[in-house]
Amino acid sequence: MKHRLTIALCVAALCSPAGVVSARSTQDGSTSDGTSQDSGSPSATPEVRTVPSLSPTITETRRFTPNLPRKSGEGRRVVYSNSLQWVWVVDKNEAVIRSMPVSGRRGVPTPGEYAVTTKSPWSFSLDFEGVTFRWMTRFALGPDGGNIGFHEIPRKDGKAMQTYNQLGWFAGSGCVRMATEDVKFIYRWATSGTKVIVLR
Repeated sequence: MKHRLTIALCVAALCSPAGVVSARSTQDGSTSDGTSQDSGSPSATPEVRTVPSLSPTITETRRFTPNLPRKSGEGRRVVYSNSLQWVWVVDKNEAVIRSMPVSGRRGVPTPGEYAVTTKSPWSFSLDFEGVTFRWMTRFALGPDGGNIGFHEIPRKDGKAMQTYNQLGWFAGSGCVRMATEDVKFIYRWATSGTKVIVLR
């Protein structure tokens, strides 16, 4: 048990949000028609520290599924806990029908109640050439006025910028990254106006 705890602490120390993806490579994209930005500008990217090159492989993001937090709204909704980096999909009968680890930016968006506005099956970054992502479900605006939404892990020139095993850690500049099957589920389940509750 002591050995596992030591390994877990080492992984947590080396694989902090800064270690998951570099600040310059975490910019999310824009709507597919290029008219609105889906995340903040490079200048909004927080300072990050350099991580040792011997980062271990993360084999699990967490060993348990967190319970739906109290005071997370009512009715059919998507709940996003920024501090836990976790999302729950809740039906009209208050049953959690799906939950998943995600990666977003610490403190973004501001906690509160939002609603799904638009969706795109494919989108790209206005700020970083070659960065694309799929299954974008927008629900908020970021600090710089860009759209924030749930989307698949972005790709830079076709290569994923993060692994599924790294979900559950902070990464990105505003949007909420998900595994492909999870974000496709939300894309199909959420309609325009579906509530999105953002918690600290």
